[in-house]
Amino acid sequence: MSIRPSVLALSALLLAAPPALAQSKAPVEPLGTALEGLPSAFPVQYLSTQVEGQDVRLAYLDVKPTARANGRTVVLLHGKNFFGAYWEPTIRALTAEGFRVVAPDQLGFGRSSKPDVHYSFHTLASLTKQVLDSLGIKQAVILGHSMGGMLATRFALMYPQATERLILENPIGLEDYREKAPWQPTEAYYKEQLAVTEESTRKYHHTYYVKWKPEYDVWVQVLYRQTLGGDYPRLAQVAARTSQMIYEQPVVHEFPWVKPRALVVIGQEDRTFIGRGKVPADVAATMGQYPQLGKKTAQAIPQATLVELPGVGHIPHLEAPEKFHAAVLDFLAK
Repeated sequence: MSIRPSVLALSALLLAAPPALAQSKAPVEPLGTALEGLPSAFPVQYLSTQVEGQDVRLAYLDVKPTARANGRTVVLLHGKNFFGAYWEPTIRALTAEGFRVVAPDQLGFGRSSKPDVHYSFHTLASLTKQVLDSLGIKQAVILGHSMGGMLATRFALMYPQATERLILENPIGLEDYREKAPWQPTEAYYKEQLAVTEESTRKYHHTYYVKWKPEYDVWVQVLYRQTLGGDYPRLAQVAARTSQMIYEQPVVHEFPWVKPRALVVIGQEDRTFIGRGKVPADVAATMGQYPQLGKKTAQAIPQATLVELPGVGHIPHLEAPEKFHAAVLDFLAK
């Protein structure tokens, strides 16, 4: 069986400018809204379905165990500024322990369709369930990062019998942003999306990590190159609507209703919150305080275990993969 090279290595080749005969830098090639031309470390599959009467295709990775199968499946739910591919280290760690892994690109993200519909966590959870149903998976561990943590919580609330266990990795939504950050119309989010640049995207991604590494830039380049495409306004509109989704659809008040056993993994240096730049400095200082939010969340969820990772930021599975995977596998072994 052939082994595909790492998506990071493939992406580095794709994103790097070719050698130039002159000293001038080669132009950056745009990426389509469905990431056409971007290589994948694992085969990409699609589920065709409908949302609000529109035909859509949901991209997902379905990766079989590389060790003896243990009969269990882990579903990985990505954050807002990412898609399924950034889970590659976690996919490899889990499949090496016998788990089957399913990693969808949510509707509006990655290689999935970008329809003109109302976006909600209920819809995304329902579509994720459709993917599992199409694969014959009746129960799975649901692991969500950042925005994916909000989605994972909604999935567990909607489908408790299908949720073997719940794992939240530095989820956003551990506080109700409506209490401190002002509401803004979706059109305002849209204008912000149209104004993003390579540098502004990189500056924001720097806030995710305690120490920046060159390999993190691949995720900046993917987002930036999409802004260069002719259909970017459609993607910007979807990004605006999902930003509004996060603000208007909190899950924090429903943590006490979560039934499955849960693991909450918190990088202690994370200070991510919705509304940055829109609230006074003294208010901002009270938001995104993950050391306190992690404890509060673990207390609110009836059967929760908290793992704190000192010196780690918003994305433990990229910044401290060994520690993160050890915590996940230990939880799943019990």
